[in-house]
Amino acid sequence: MSHLLLSNCLAVATMDDAGTEFANASILGEDGVIRWVGTGEPPADVLGDPREVGVVDARGCVAIPGLVNTHHPLYQALTRARAQQAGLFGWLTELYPVWAGVDVEWVGAAAGAGLAELALSGCSTSTDHHYVFPAGTGDLLAAEIEAARALGVRFQPTRGSMDLGASSGGLPPDVVVQDTDTVLAQTEDAVGRFHDPAPGAMVRIAIAPCSPFSASEGLMRESAALARRLGVRLHTHIAETVDEEAFCLERFGVRPVDLLDRLGFLGPDVWLAHCVHLSPADVAAFAATGTGVAHCPTSNMRLGSGTAPVRELVDAGVPVGLGVDGSASNDGGNLLGEVRQALLVARGRGGPAAMTAREALRLGTRGGAAVLGRDDVGSLEPGKRADVALFDVTGLATAGIEADPIAGIVLAWPQPVKHLVVEGRFVVRDGRLANVDEEAIAREGHRVAARIVAGDRTASAASLGTTAAPAGGDAAAGRAAGIVPPPRASSAQGGR
Repeated sequence: MSHLLLSNCLAVATMDDAGTEFANASILGEDGVIRWVGTGEPPADVLGDPREVGVVDARGCVAIPGLVNTHHPLYQALTRARAQQAGLFGWLTELYPVWAGVDVEWVGAAAGAGLAELALSGCSTSTDHHYVFPAGTGDLLAAEIEAARALGVRFQPTRGSMDLGASSGGLPPDVVVQDTDTVLAQTEDAVGRFHDPAPGAMVRIAIAPCSPFSASEGLMRESAALARRLGVRLHTHIAETVDEEAFCLERFGVRPVDLLDRLGFLGPDVWLAHCVHLSPADVAAFAATGTGVAHCPTSNMRLGSGTAPVRELVDAGVPVGLGVDGSASNDGGNLLGEVRQALLVARGRGGPAAMTAREALRLGTRGGAAVLGRDDVGSLEPGKRADVALFDVTGLATAGIEADPIAGIVLAWPQPVKHLVVEGRFVVRDGRLANVDEEAIAREGHRVAARIVAGDRTASAASLGTTAAPAGGDAAAGRAAGIVPPPRASSAQGGR
């Protein structure tokens, strides 16, 4: 047996149903599962032989459940600081030709860097939405799963897909899309090789066609059927920008969420990224079907897409978690920062009472676990997995939060995690990655990113038959690709 005692925590926020919190508390894990949590030290009959227990003095630390990241295309970590003034369509038009060069080296380096950055922010569980599979690039999912295993984080990637290239009226270049049969065969193979449905699983797979604007109706329907046959979850982008509704009405005769309903993409096994532009009927549909939402506040603001109606979603009972959303439409991978950002954008939308610090923290922990369909993580309770993030609040940036240190880790500028434990094992210890060489990961990320910038093994836009975003911004970019209807008063944008 393996025992770990996190002792003398200044405060513990369990995120259980009652919102239980403890001061001067400890957490005992046994074989990767929480055995006991409470004030003081565990009772002797629970602790057992002290000689068999590894003890970590967590004095001065606030303990929370490991944070859960519900949307994040990791391959984008090596294409930051691009399309700096663009909205979604202009950003995609510039970056798709670059992403056409993804290969195993790129994906492995990006996943290592992206997941390491997340871990250092207190994230114990992350998904990934990978939907770019150029021919002959190797086993991209295996590369990122290996990166997650090396770090020791819990990983729930999706096998994404696109089958609508530019020649068929889609936005992405043809070189990055696949035919429907290939997508379905490779997706089923990925689930068979990697998915673990057991409680406490370190790797699970979901099925995630990119969006109704880069995946055909046939692929969307068949992906939903395949996911339900295999017993895995479904994911896609929807309602991210203002012109999706006009596009869906023109192309499909229905609004975006109604289109998903028609395609079989609503239900308790589905979570959807962004959901910025929703009607009250959309919110009600999510609540009625148990459909989850991955709220990506920084990405949505970086691209000028707007702010999701999170208060309305939560009040309606919709499962809501947080997503960093790629480090190209965010340029960072700090999940505690997203907790703070979610609080701020909710208040910017609805006033100072729109969200509390603890509600925001719940989105990043218990909410994210619910969105990913996991009842084994997201709270610190006996029987849950021993995934714990400990933040040291004795430093300069947190001086003054003594009145409420739990709220303080959200309200103060986000600090790096001191210790991160996943499945009862250290992923971060004393502020350093415990299982991998942090500097080596950084060097590899910079090396591969420099190769991408230099254009090594990256096709040019001209060779793909695409052009840079036309004059006129995102609206022109979308119209040139046949994705957006003629301009309206608002700026034209749409699904990825």
